[in-house]
Amino acid sequence: MANERSRRDHRIVHEELPRDYENKLISKLHVVIRGSIAILAILMTLVIVWGVLDVGYILIMKLLSPPFLLLSVGDIFQLFGTFMIVLIAVEIFINIRLYLGTNVIPIQLVVATALMAIARKVIVLDIEKVAYTDVLAIAAVVLALGITHWLIVRDH
Repeated sequence: MANERSRRDHRIVHEELPRDYENKLISKLHVVIRGSIAILAILMTLVIVWGVLDVGYILIMKLLSPPFLLLSVGDIFQLFGTFMIVLIAVEIFINIRLYLGTNVIPIQLVVATALMAIARKVIVLDIEKVAYTDVLAIAAVVLALGITHWLIVRDH
């Protein structure tokens, strides 16, 4: 039983960019890539802060424009979409942080982030302007990601 768990854990946990790789050139390139990922984390933080400011700006502008302090359904959907974009950026930042901290691609979180992104698409989808084939394609993606997420969670 413990041997099976160890084998399963070995399959899930592996280093993508080990610091002590046997080839010196590859090892140095791994350091460069890890530095690049750190820069991406900094940039993603800036994107998140900018997104939060954007949500606040949009909300204030919508509330101050006539009719005063009222939001239309379209305004609310626009705000939902903007909120979701910021939340997706936070999920991507968490992916980057986990990748930097553990050298492991967090597959469950990546799939959950993809589910959130497609959920955002569904929330802001204007059903009157979209072809039925696009709706079917989105449904197929949601189904595939949902099954994938379920299988990953069930395996753990």
